[in-house]
Amino acid sequence: MSSSSSGHAAHPPAAPGDALADVDTPALVLDLDAFEANLAAVHGHARANGVRVRAHGKAHRCPEIACRQLAAGAVGVCCQKVGEAEGFAAAGIDDILVSNEIVGAAKLARLARLARSVRLAVCVDHPDAVTALAQACVAEGSRLDVLIEVDVGQGRCGVASVDEALALARALAAAPRLRLRGLQAYHGGAQHLRTAGERAAAFGETMRRAARVRDTLRSAGFRCEEVSGGGTGTFIHEAASGIYTEIQPGSYVLMDLDYRANQADAAAPALRQAIGVLATVMSVRDAHVVLDAGLKALALDSGPPAMRLPGWAVRTVSDEHTVVDRGPGTPALSLGARCLLDPGHCDPTMALHDWVVACRTNRVEAVWPVLPRGASR
Repeated sequence: MSSSSSGHAAHPPAAPGDALADVDTPALVLDLDAFEANLAAVHGHARANGVRVRAHGKAHRCPEIACRQLAAGAVGVCCQKVGEAEGFAAAGIDDILVSNEIVGAAKLARLARLARSVRLAVCVDHPDAVTALAQACVAEGSRLDVLIEVDVGQGRCGVASVDEALALARALAAAPRLRLRGLQAYHGGAQHLRTAGERAAAFGETMRRAARVRDTLRSAGFRCEEVSGGGTGTFIHEAASGIYTEIQPGSYVLMDLDYRANQADAAAPALRQAIGVLATVMSVRDAHVVLDAGLKALALDSGPPAMRLPGWAVRTVSDEHTVVDRGPGTPALSLGARCLLDPGHCDPTMALHDWVVACRTNRVEAVWPVLPRGASR
């Protein structure tokens, strides 16, 4: 699958067999040993607790990574955009949840068209969305599963009351070509609460809201077979809740500085930093060096990146440069040296790149395409 029509995207930064030191930069590098360890840890935890993993593809937007998540036991993938769903479907992935509201005739037509070839579900939180979805499916001759999104504490999308959920369930029951599958109950804000106690407390309210809506719908005669949600920061709670049937972690296979700033939970498996941005020293000064990766290679919404090498501290990041200060007694870096930077937020960092360079012990094993920027529609 072509990742882009641009000349740059047609030329990956490395080839299998290359040494890490020979990879063209800036480049997104995946440590396969860490990736596989994280995959085994989270999927094993889910199996032990009797819940399914629906891996969130928004974290990586890479079909090859998604296929490895499925091979490790995930039942399917989530994504946030129709373009992401189309990209995963083109790679042969046939069980996809768009864990988001989709609005607009063009997007709905694409969504309904895609539902002719894969098992597809989408979220709603408004009666007008049900009407529009049904009209699109009738026009395309397809059927869609639907999850009612519940605001379980995020204050973003989702119904805020049981009455709203009941109204949506009734609208879905009356709508042609739509089937109520269950609930989307994700609290993104809880993922980065720093202490284990804060995350547990936030999840307590999340679980109560999800359970209240689920039980009310079932009492009213509606099927509510799935409750889906949870992320890398809280999945241990969803897995142990007895309420959630599947979890939606995404960053767990990559990791970033923001997640690593969380206090560890004793019940959670330890996760390793798997993704990094490889950069080259392009200028050497007395007390600092300048790297060739900047804002166009690293997302800064969750803070600046960090050098893997000890003794070096990121000072500034601009469009094409990162300035890194050398600490006292730290060995100097030479012009052309390669350095790995850990991103503050892995998801938007992944979306800045066309390729993932998959490495093991400083040797390239594979180079995988990332879905193109147009997949954000």
